[in-house]
Amino acid sequence: MNEQIERTMENLKKNRYNVLYVDTKEEVLPIVEEMIPEGAVIGTGGSVSLVECGVMDLLRSGKYRFMDRFAKDKSPEEMEEIAQKGHFSDFFLCSSNAIIEDGSLYNVDGNSNRISAIVHGPKKVIMVVSVNKIVKTLEDAVYRVKSYVAPANCARAGIQSFCMTGGICMALKQQEKAGLTEGCNAPGRSCCNHLISTHQRVPGRITIILVGEQLGL
Repeated sequence: MNEQIERTMENLKKNRYNVLYVDTKEEVLPIVEEMIPEGAVIGTGGSVSLVECGVMDLLRSGKYRFMDRFAKDKSPEEMEEIAQKGHFSDFFLCSSNAIIEDGSLYNVDGNSNRISAIVHGPKKVIMVVSVNKIVKTLEDAVYRVKSYVAPANCARAGIQSFCMTGGICMALKQQEKAGLTEGCNAPGRSCCNHLISTHQRVPGRITIILVGEQLGL
């Protein structure tokens, strides 16, 4: 564990997050399984990291009351209903778009069920976040989303926006730096709401599992 990771973890703890560190993605699954009791109601965001760690397979194992909005047989209306119910889950699992060294989280959503759950609703939130998502400043976090995360997510989900066709946020296409709220006006724009999470009112409600290898987007 290098100094940047240690400094970030210490600042997260000061902001009243529960923080764990593991070296590899294989270590994530036993921790998550231990944290969540059988029969718990679970919601999730759309997270590649959860898939890569095997967490999504665990949630679909039948041990939990998993509100699976990504099941193949779900209509768009059913997916939206499940996303809304996720706000009342016992546990909500997701990742984070960026962690800032000062102990803050930066997340950007289109539908925004994930950032809604991070802020309020679920009793507990578990985030699986790889250390490559740690950045020095909020400006770096914004750049990471606009230059990489949003275009990659749009391409993965087939979301019609400038990010998908241009491979980068429209604002960055026009200038070297872009403000937090700048972007295209496409109906499918994926960066509609921005969440900066700092000091937590409820200590330990959010657990961050930091993984020492690259995961997700």
